[in-house]
Amino acid sequence: MQLHLPEPSLDAQSASRALHDLIASDIDARSGWIPFARYMEQVLYAPGLGYYSGGAAKLGKDGDFTTAPEITPLFGAALAQVAAGLMAQSAPRILEFGAGTGKLAFDILSELKSAGITVDSYQIVDLSGELRARQEETLRDFPQVSWLDRMPGSFSGVVVGNEVLDAMPVHLVVKTAQGWMERGVCLSDGRFVFADRPCDAALTAQIPDAEELPEGYLTEVHPVAAGFMHSLAAMIAAGGAGAAILIDYGFPAREYYLDQRSQGTLMCHYRHHAHPDPFYLPGLQDVTAHVDFTAMARAAIDGGLELLGYTTQAAFLLDAGIGDLLLRTSPEEQLRYLKQANAVQKLVSPAEMGELFKVLVVGRNAALPGKFARNDRSHRL
Repeated sequence: MQLHLPEPSLDAQSASRALHDLIASDIDARSGWIPFARYMEQVLYAPGLGYYSGGAAKLGKDGDFTTAPEITPLFGAALAQVAAGLMAQSAPRILEFGAGTGKLAFDILSELKSAGITVDSYQIVDLSGELRARQEETLRDFPQVSWLDRMPGSFSGVVVGNEVLDAMPVHLVVKTAQGWMERGVCLSDGRFVFADRPCDAALTAQIPDAEELPEGYLTEVHPVAAGFMHSLAAMIAAGGAGAAILIDYGFPAREYYLDQRSQGTLMCHYRHHAHPDPFYLPGLQDVTAHVDFTAMARAAIDGGLELLGYTTQAAFLLDAGIGDLLLRTSPEEQLRYLKQANAVQKLVSPAEMGELFKVLVVGRNAALPGKFARNDRSHRL
């Protein structure tokens, strides 16, 4: 596949070659083939070289993609309204996974502080050393912020994860005349290529009507993300009370595995260009897949949590009061208001992020306010 994308620096190219060699050695050590999930894990998280563990800029105009908190502070302010109610039912603590630049944490804490709501601790778990340095600078005025290297054993309060699940390694499976195969990675003339091997039946167990899908159907399955949800559930259950708010792009299972997605949802992001080649510049681009929210909800429930809500990002933000937050800027201040209104429109428009992005809320001994029930889509899971 010939891609015409911006050239990386010489240092970045050197780092990418080093990661290529590291993965090639891993393939050799594993009899010439690794699952795609293993490849994805390394290109994203290999120490010092992976996309999230290396030093490349990832977010904003100089990065590869833009997330909701980077678009407007009203996103974090809206989440703060929900977090306040959930903390009142559990504990005044927040735990965020994958905090990016720290912008979401900053906006949530700023909103809660202005409302006179105390947050005893705001903990961040992030595997990116480069992003952690940015987070520390962004959040220097909030002494209750601290960083963890791993998920704690127990937690009571509110967990936040914005675009975390989509960055977890996925397995690729493909339907063939011989049945389902797992698509992995091997080497051919020094280059990464796909290669198929017989599939463990457990990988396709979450695909509805898997045997009815046509030959050539390629898709992702998400045991790593499901494992994360199960651990998250155990953590909250051990804490006694709390809730997790998970925001990402994806579908429930019966919409995920449709004929129209017969080649899966895997996508790569490099310098604000989206393309489908996961072997392009290993370590310098994001590799991502849409989330199967049915699998995520099931894993949380199996881990002892309750499903508190599932809806679109648009409905969630509107029910959280983002419209009222927008009106804090007077429409008479035309330039400021128009900028914020356009940002909110991007977050809630069905043609932008409003419909594709979903919000899953799971928890224990906690509940969302009744107004969130009017747009709940839990029945679609």
